[in-house]
Amino acid sequence: MFPLRVPLLAALVSLALGQVDDYDYHPSSQHGPSGPNCNQECDCPITFPSAMYCDSRKLKFVPAVPTGIKYLYLHNNQIDEIKAGVFDNVTADLRWLVLDNNQITNSKIAAGTIDKLTALEKLFFSNNQLTEPVIPPSKALEELKIMHNKMTKFPSGLLSDKENLTSINLQDNQLTSEAISGAFKGPKKLLSLDLSHNKLKKLPVGVPSSLEILYADFNDIDGIGAGYLNKLPGLKYLRMSHNKVVDSGIPSGAFNATSLVELDLSFNKLQSVPEINEQLEQLYLQANEINKIETGSFCKYIGIMSFSKLKHLRLDGNNVTQGDMPAEISSCLRVVTDIMFE
Repeated sequence: MFPLRVPLLAALVSLALGQVDDYDYHPSSQHGPSGPNCNQECDCPITFPSAMYCDSRKLKFVPAVPTGIKYLYLHNNQIDEIKAGVFDNVTADLRWLVLDNNQITNSKIAAGTIDKLTALEKLFFSNNQLTEPVIPPSKALEELKIMHNKMTKFPSGLLSDKENLTSINLQDNQLTSEAISGAFKGPKKLLSLDLSHNKLKKLPVGVPSSLEILYADFNDIDGIGAGYLNKLPGLKYLRMSHNKVVDSGIPSGAFNATSLVELDLSFNKLQSVPEINEQLEQLYLQANEINKIETGSFCKYIGIMSFSKLKHLRLDGNNVTQGDMPAEISSCLRVVTDIMFE
């Protein structure tokens, strides 16, 4: 009736790994000798003089940055302090600041450092000890990553003037739904928001209508508000795996959004397949408590031009088998290539 195939795990692993260290980084050794004006702790290749490479050098502090530097790499060190004055030569020039994999706390970031960077486009602050976000005044900020920290709050208003911000990744912190209330209202061009591995009890409210990607895996979410997706007309990818979603937490038609391409509700507590839109292509429902399958969950009507565009469906780890599929469902799921039951 339907082909059963093993999913392309290699592709999925690649996507998952792509969330970490994806800035455009090239080791300084590839660029030849360092220029004369570089800080002695680092390298500033003469073939790429606007970059200063200070990564993986066991540094305990941020060295003074010379004039002309736009791209500063400080990841993989032992930095626990950012002293005043280190960015004084580049407050209006620095574009990228990479501080991943250090030991920085909010109390050790001196005034007059990051809060003076008016041209910053990318700020990477993952794998540190921050308890609240550090946001530069730059209106040019495009990408913000503060993953794997200890943040418990994200006050509203911090992003109010960040109209060019397109990507926010706050994965693996200690944020609650109350802590992020109103936090994302400012960025009108936001495309991607990752809040996975936090302590949310509901999907974030007040997010911009421009959003295309929303990840909320590994939280304590039990449902979705009625009309939530109506406020996100461009949302394509919604991941809510490893939560506490139950049937009663999903209002009728909550996932019936024409823009959705991928919906991940795996590892929850669903007992039935929620109603989806015919345009959805990827649906992940593995490891739930599903005990019935109804054609109406996939197709409102079945006709020559009316059928589901679903290509991949995972139902493994539930209480259903291929024999539980209704006879007429093949006319609905006519383009599906993978349905997994085990």
